Amino acid sequence: METIQTALWVVVLLVALALLFDFMNGFHDAANSIATVVSTGVLKPAQAVLFAAFFNFIAIFVFHLSVAATVGKGIVQPGIVDTHVVFGALVGAITWNVITWYYGIPSSSSHALIGGIVGAVIAKAGAGALISTGILKTVAFIFVSPLLGFMLGSIMMVAVAHIFRRTRPSKVDKWFRRLQLVSAGAYSLGHGGNDAQKTIGIIWLLLIATGYTSATEASPPTWTIVSCYVAIGLGTMFGGWRIVKTMGQKITKLKPVGGFCAETGGALTLFLATTLGIPVSTTHTITGAIVGVGSTQRASAVRWGVAGNIVWAWILTIPASAFVAAVAYWISLQIF
Repeated sequence: METIQTALWVVVLLVALALLFDFMNGFHDAANSIATVVSTGVLKPAQAVLFAAFFNFIAIFVFHLSVAATVGKGIVQPGIVDTHVVFGALVGAITWNVITWYYGIPSSSSHALIGGIVGAVIAKAGAGALISTGILKTVAFIFVSPLLGFMLGSIMMVAVAHIFRRTRPSKVDKWFRRLQLVSAGAYSLGHGGNDAQKTIGIIWLLLIATGYTSATEASPPTWTIVSCYVAIGLGTMFGGWRIVKTMGQKITKLKPVGGFCAETGGALTLFLATTLGIPVSTTHTITGAIVGVGSTQRASAVRWGVAGNIVWAWILTIPASAFVAAVAYWISLQIF
């Protein structure tokens, strides 16, 4: 009985750690949802975080659990994951999130989690325990999502400029201040739909590994789904103001029309990835879209040095979080 109780407490603690990661994900990535509406003055910061948090949560009613299934069943071979692997993965991801948040770097919470899983699994059973198709699909979208965001953002900007070329700038600005609420809501919906499911996936992994749910179940317990969407919504409400400044002002200066195009391009990318069950980075996506919008004006409108620093953070995210996760896995073996 004592062993069963101890095992239960370990599971409870790991679920709490996963929800902390989810909260931090919302806190860290709030900037992705609201940077453009704040920087263009459409919403005040307090209004923007409440607006984004609402759409983060209602994504629970919109998207199927395709991304959660990829994280829960599509990255690691069955039977490999245990509590030590989950502990290592979460510590690796959370550590990288804290570092990048402290320095105001818009890195990917999503890929930090994937890197954490990879590092902990390799530490336990080697690279052969990973499912290559799931890993390759995720890694490919490190490049695909910002490129797709770039393309859609720039195409929309060019199209809008052509359609409204004879309209007074003040009138265009007035219209797109209203339309940006629609695009920001759509982007926040995509953010919640993709990012909350990653935490659902890691908790699902844990519950399968510890026997609290069956690997044959089509979805995890309902409490897992609801708690993860609540956690990411609460994280967004508290926001990440350091990163808002970088995303909304340092890469390129945005007007409401540019914010609308960037958010819409980013939202379409997230909807596509979530439908396909691919865990992507909302940070990568919106950064690509913002750069795409800025580059349609002129190349010098984009501060390429800032964008370059962000790209370096992207490249380092998976290996850095994987390394920390491997160390945390070893420490877990000594503790538990």
